[in-house]
Amino acid sequence: MSARIRLATALLVSLFAVRAGAADEQIIQVSAKNFMFTPASITVKAGTTVTWVNLDEEPHTVFSDAGLFRSSALDTKEDFSFKFEKAGTYHYMCTIHPRMLGTVVVE
Repeated sequence: MSARIRLATALLVSLFAVRAGAADEQIIQVSAKNFMFTPASITVKAGTTVTWVNLDEEPHTVFSDAGLFRSSALDTKEDFSFKFEKAGTYHYMCTIHPRMLGTVVVE
């Protein structure tokens, strides 16, 4: 099985795991691909962990404009996670590619 097929399969499994996981502990995945965060905006419940995974061949970062979280440079297939405990709207970007923007809305 090729590396791309294994990665795609792992991503699908992780998406199904989010839907099947316990209501009080969810993990949502955001991809950095084609120099975009996908999905660019998500809405989650307080207590949810968001994991960003770099699917590009170039490094990316995940940086909160409020200074709440900051990843190191993520190489291909590396990830970074942050658990959102409080309600609010959180904007983030890639500091290497500032046009890569995203939003997490926590309810």
